[in-house]
Amino acid sequence: MKKINMGLWASLVSFEVWDFATPVQIRVAPLNNTTKLKKMTTKLKKTKSAGRFGARYGKTVKARLVKVEEKQRVRQTCPLCKKLGAKRISKGIWNCPKCDKKFASNTYHLD
Repeated sequence: MKKINMGLWASLVSFEVWDFATPVQIRVAPLNNTTKLKKMTTKLKKTKSAGRFGARYGKTVKARLVKVEEKQRVRQTCPLCKKLGAKRISKGIWNCPKCDKKFASNTYHLD
């Protein structure tokens, strides 16, 4: 048995190396891009934006969510300048870049 000290690290770390009659092989995974990485999940045609929930919550709830999200992510008609361009910033807060106004209205879509 040999004791190896690491210079400055001697007070913190010391290793013991055992001498064996037969050599021991240690296999290490290669450090190149041949290892398979997991892909991010993709949205399917049927589930659309609710595909991120996978098998959870049920079909009806996810279908209802898709219907609401499709309405809220589309540019809406601004009630002030009557042009298409108002976009939802957060719950009930909308911004129209055409007339440069920020206003409060319905939560998910403008009527």
